[in-house]
Amino acid sequence: MPSHRGNRFYQGVTASFVANALQAVNFLSDRFLRHSHHSLSAIEDLYRHSMDSAFSLTEAFLVTGAPHASAYYPRDFAWFYPDVLDPETIMDPQDAVRRVRLLEKSVRLLLQAVRADVVTTTIVPAGRGRYLGVNYFSPPSDTLLGILAGLQQMISAEERISTYLAMSQCAHAGRLLLAEYGADLKRAILQLASELEPVDDSGARYLLCDASAPRSAATDTRAERRRFVTNACVYTTFVWGVQLGIVEESELKRLLGRDLAQYKKGLLRLFGKDGYIRHSLDGPAGTPAASVALDFVGVHRGFWNMSEASERALFAATTDLIIAEPRFRIPSTFHFLVSVENPRTKMIHKIAAPAYQGRSSWPTFNVEFADRMLDYDESAGSDTYRACAQGILRDIRTATEVHGGYQELMSEQGLKYRTWAYKGAVAHSWFPRFLSVWRRAYGTPLLRWD
Repeated sequence: MPSHRGNRFYQGVTASFVANALQAVNFLSDRFLRHSHHSLSAIEDLYRHSMDSAFSLTEAFLVTGAPHASAYYPRDFAWFYPDVLDPETIMDPQDAVRRVRLLEKSVRLLLQAVRADVVTTTIVPAGRGRYLGVNYFSPPSDTLLGILAGLQQMISAEERISTYLAMSQCAHAGRLLLAEYGADLKRAILQLASELEPVDDSGARYLLCDASAPRSAATDTRAERRRFVTNACVYTTFVWGVQLGIVEESELKRLLGRDLAQYKKGLLRLFGKDGYIRHSLDGPAGTPAASVALDFVGVHRGFWNMSEASERALFAATTDLIIAEPRFRIPSTFHFLVSVENPRTKMIHKIAAPAYQGRSSWPTFNVEFADRMLDYDESAGSDTYRACAQGILRDIRTATEVHGGYQELMSEQGLKYRTWAYKGAVAHSWFPRFLSVWRRAYGTPLLRWD
């Protein structure tokens, strides 16, 4: 379906085949051709280089870094880019203009894909305004969430204390996009709600997005059903849709048979019946530490709001399991791995990313872990986790300086993540989020700009 700007989006068997071929070429090119072009070590120099790369005027879309710069991931706007417009992370007015321009351009393209009914985990550019929508492992649970997050960040830009004119311009552009594509988003959100499936457990009935087949989230290569993170993403999509005025809660209630508060309590009851948040209901029974995963922390202003004591207790119990288990850490650091063991793998994972979602560390998940800890302390009126949150951020800073940039992934030994087909990526666009949470944890900015 063509958009008003002439972009076309394709989905299906042929599109998936072409997209996979393009991505194979991209990964192989990265494997054999990419080299490091700088040898900086000071955190300020690394950050400036990252921002110049992430928001270059030559960029067509907001991405992390090679090899992923060749494909667009809608989910990233929720998981990895929530503070692109934090004024304290912006270096100067030119930096602000570049960020606003690229964010608006990216969100508009994703909204055009929704209008074309292409709601996928990945969008691969195929030249001349043509884009291929493909799901590498399973249909998405968090694509709409990412699109809403990008739109929400644009609209709320002028609410931040800032002297940059670009912020108010961004908010205006966001409101125009919401008005233009609101009906398309509503259709997609209601479609997602209609796809939830009932599950009976101990005489009670719950709704899951992945009861019979996997749905993807930021850790989708596990290929598991009945995961907490996928269902938390769907709940957050509904909440944000209501907050943005895209859909009425009454419309969702008719489809779900319950209001959003009851829907969330059901998820907490189902996944937290053992006293902590179990990663997946579909996996084999094991030790508590083996049943949890770091991705339970969700997204910024997402599932966890710590408003009730029972919710805080579940969060604290899960957090304490992760902190206490040595297998969750890179030795001698506060750098936490996704889980205590490798997930199920397919043949492609053995070549490209065998430990991608298991015995590896995502610095951005660690940042969100620290931020949820601070959420807990703020709600509970305590300093239970502040020292741990500061330790996480301190070790990420050290790793950033040692490895010459903010890493997308790190190995379980604390080294750059490398497989045969994946040389690693410097996650330029994720860097601002780290600075935002650092400011919150320490009460003072890590970097200051004139």
